[in-house]
Amino acid sequence: MTWLRALMEVVRSGLTIERTRLEPLVALRAAAGLAVVIGLSLWLSSPASAASAAFGAFSAGTATFQRSWRPRKVLALAAGAGLALSTFLGYVAAAHLVAFLLLLAVWAFLAGAAWAASPTAGIVATTTVGIMLVTVTLPTSIGEAVEHAAIIAFGGVVQATLILLVPIRRWGAHRDALADALAAVADYARRLRHDPTARFDPEPMMTARDAAAVTPLQARTRPAALHGPRGLAERIRPVLASLADPGVGAPAEGPERDRARELLATAAEVLDSAARSIRRGAPAQVPALAVEALRAGAREEREEVLKGPARAAASRLVDLLGEVVETVECGDSRAGYAPAPGKPGASPLLRPTVLRMVPTVLRSMRHELVRDSPVLRHAVRLAVVASLGFLLGTALPLGHGYWVPITSVMVLRPDFHQTYARAVARFAGTLIGVGLATGVVQLLNPGPYLSGGLAVSSAALLYLLMHTGYAVSQSFVAAYVVFLLGMGGEEWHQTVPDRVLLTLIGGALAMLAYMVFPAWETPRLLDRLADWLAASGRYAAAVIAAYADPADRHRAEVRRALLASRAAEAAWDEAFDRAKREPVKHRGLSRSAAEDAREALTSLGRAAMLLEAHLPARGTRPVPGAERFAESLRADTAQAAREVRQRLTPSWDRVEEALAAWESAEDSPAPVVRRGAELVLRALEELTTAIGTSPLEREVASVRQDRQDRQARADMEEGARDDVSARPPREGI
Repeated sequence: MTWLRALMEVVRSGLTIERTRLEPLVALRAAAGLAVVIGLSLWLSSPASAASAAFGAFSAGTATFQRSWRPRKVLALAAGAGLALSTFLGYVAAAHLVAFLLLLAVWAFLAGAAWAASPTAGIVATTTVGIMLVTVTLPTSIGEAVEHAAIIAFGGVVQATLILLVPIRRWGAHRDALADALAAVADYARRLRHDPTARFDPEPMMTARDAAAVTPLQARTRPAALHGPRGLAERIRPVLASLADPGVGAPAEGPERDRARELLATAAEVLDSAARSIRRGAPAQVPALAVEALRAGAREEREEVLKGPARAAASRLVDLLGEVVETVECGDSRAGYAPAPGKPGASPLLRPTVLRMVPTVLRSMRHELVRDSPVLRHAVRLAVVASLGFLLGTALPLGHGYWVPITSVMVLRPDFHQTYARAVARFAGTLIGVGLATGVVQLLNPGPYLSGGLAVSSAALLYLLMHTGYAVSQSFVAAYVVFLLGMGGEEWHQTVPDRVLLTLIGGALAMLAYMVFPAWETPRLLDRLADWLAASGRYAAAVIAAYADPADRHRAEVRRALLASRAAEAAWDEAFDRAKREPVKHRGLSRSAAEDAREALTSLGRAAMLLEAHLPARGTRPVPGAERFAESLRADTAQAAREVRQRLTPSWDRVEEALAAWESAEDSPAPVVRRGAELVLRALEELTTAIGTSPLEREVASVRQDRQDRQARADMEEGARDDVSARPPREGI
């Protein structure tokens, strides 16, 4: 993508307003917490103290809207504590310019490195940098530093208390994640009715698994309806693919295909009913036709419509759908859950508490201390921009110079598109918000209490519309700041023009910083592709190895390999989406080649999924030759991953030899295993074709062909000259 197209896309994305589901009660609760803090501060202290207290309550309320599976009250307390600590340290160091700059650079670097833990941690940590920049305008004695830090922490405590006392749709985010996963599998079943090789997007399943990881305290209070269905959806997914595939399931046409389509439609209806039940916390209402289809499926052995592997897949699907109905038919349960030993959910996924997360976060940050790490580059940019922005804002004769570094810090993100889009959106939102707030101030000339009420109203609209677009949210942030400063005694004409201009300067500084010290994702595409290839190869090899030695331990290995393959696929998808928006080109991998490679690796994962649907039970006779094929696949994909990183075309000699030996053996593998192995090899060959036609190889081939053409033309011209010189002279007239 050229710079012009990239900037046009940035402007369009930054000003886009998205339609999303609103949460008015949650927004009202967060605004109420802010109102309580401002009202108490105005009543007990002064408008200046109320403005300081509002920072804590406002930022803590904003933190609760970030995507996280932890309780929102924990996010509010963590945000309040971080803001209080940064406020105290900023107060202590503000009197000494060098000490404050050093503290600011270190704090900003740590905030940028917090992205290694999660985006939520990075966003909350970045907010603490902003509050540190504001403290330089306030008194700097130790006593006042402690007082203001306590006031800001009090705002987080108030927000957490309201969340505890006024719960709204408890476990709502977890319910939505699990329901979305079931709905995704239902949609997959519908698409398989018409496209037997349809692709399954694993993102909803990954999100549901992330949501299923709970803290020990959450594990004791989690509703029973949130146990079990995710594991069933994971087991249903490969069975659906196996039933729909013409090679290992129902034939492409005929009564068996009609029966398969009926079962796929039934599965979609049952899973959709389960999703609605979990989302609403009500008993499942499975359509009568779907129940009758399940009963017909239970009689399938007598009807014998489906045969062979398709019949086995249909029987397995009917059993799993019956378990889904049994799991959700009781509806919601507010009691804790204590599953029986050996059943799904007996060992829930545990998430460490906030304090126990500290060593994990430090390890993640240490792993990012490598030269080409996007997180490290973001941390360095954040530290440099915060320091330079502070010096620039201080040097400008405009007042409120801290708005320059605050804008730069809040705009900067680890990737190009978000940074530039947020810079555009922040300036547009600031211009609109400041303009509207200025008109209100001129019209009403509000006092401290009315200004506080207007600030709370702006914050409430921000909380309500936060996820509709960054430009929208920033317009209310700008209005909130104008009203808040008005409550503290600032005149509008002292803040509005300065804020608009300094916001523009801060956004431009952030964009310039990314341009000078970028972290392009495009050059990393081959590494991401190699990681996905290696992970997919391990997943397929683990599945095939389970046929060589049917045992429970192999199922655990298959599960771990599947999760690693999904993570690698998600990393590739994210990197590819970012690369498509960057104004740089990859010299070794074109967009078409990348898309073809993605399709090939998706096919590899699908082949492994088909084999996973028919994993042999414990004690089943081992499949001869499966171990050799699995080892060959594991070795070839590991070597191919290294070759992809070096821009070499991979080969699959060992896999081809193992498959040929497998098929020529007297005891040939079962049709399902043979079909899966053939699909695995075909997917690998498609990957070779995709990578082998990369722009780099085409450029080399083109240069080689040009040289050959020039040499051929030179030879022809030389031969023609020789022919001319060898001819006898023509006679004159």
